[in-house]
Amino acid sequence: MSKRTLAILAALGATIIYGINHTVAKGVMPDHVGAFGFIMLRLGGATILFWAISIFGPKERIEKKDWGRILLCSLLGMAINMLAFFKGLELSTPINSSVLVTITPIMVVALSAFFIKERITWNKGLGIFMGFIGALGLILFGAEIRQDAPNIPLGNALFVVNATVYGSYLILIKKLIEKYHPFTLMKWLFTIGLVLAFPITLPEFLEIEWLNMPVWAYGVIVFVVVGTTFLTYLFNVFALTELKASTVGAFIYLQPLIGILFALFSGKDHLTLVKILATALVLLGVYLASKKPKPRS
Repeated sequence: MSKRTLAILAALGATIIYGINHTVAKGVMPDHVGAFGFIMLRLGGATILFWAISIFGPKERIEKKDWGRILLCSLLGMAINMLAFFKGLELSTPINSSVLVTITPIMVVALSAFFIKERITWNKGLGIFMGFIGALGLILFGAEIRQDAPNIPLGNALFVVNATVYGSYLILIKKLIEKYHPFTLMKWLFTIGLVLAFPITLPEFLEIEWLNMPVWAYGVIVFVVVGTTFLTYLFNVFALTELKASTVGAFIYLQPLIGILFALFSGKDHLTLVKILATALVLLGVYLASKKPKPRS
């Protein structure tokens, strides 16, 4: 099997894990683990794993001038990003989260235009508008009466916050990725993220009743910490060694499909007309916003 094939399988594996995570993580919240308590587990577990694996990476020191950017990346990518997503998942539904997470490429385009003055074409502008309408439709009209989704509009709004801060993180982290080894970056980003989120996540972490938790809930925690947080990053890093970033990024289009199918087959969510229309608008918006313009002849 060629390295390129393995890279494609790695990117696909990361996407499948992300898609399944929407339903799996939802299954233990909030009855067994609160959203913020889950983030302490996720940040703490990933910090330990990345420090352990960094032994096999190069010994690098972070330059003094880069610590400010690393701090901001930790705040956006590891603290606010994760807190907003998991709280949104606790309040909303797996299908809503799997759809709204895909507006990240749209936010990257919009934020790039704002921060680094990247030109927005008509296609990209239309894509941003359609993605925004789709997201707004889910927030305003996607509400249902569900015991496991106590505040769907707020949860959906938090998914948009998640996509926005993660888009900002992707722009800010680019210079650091070019300069430092991934293991070096991740061990510090997760460590700082753990410290930043500690005051918010500690109360719910202390509320976890470990002795009364069913065995399957332990399995979910391991899946989220090892799979969703640790392995997906390693898979994507390996994929990037053989594939273009745009190719790896394109796998995000599969996430709603995997997330929706898994949620439906597991009986944890159901489709509505609003969800179908909003999904179509968001995916078409992402496609238009991410499409490269044809070179002028």
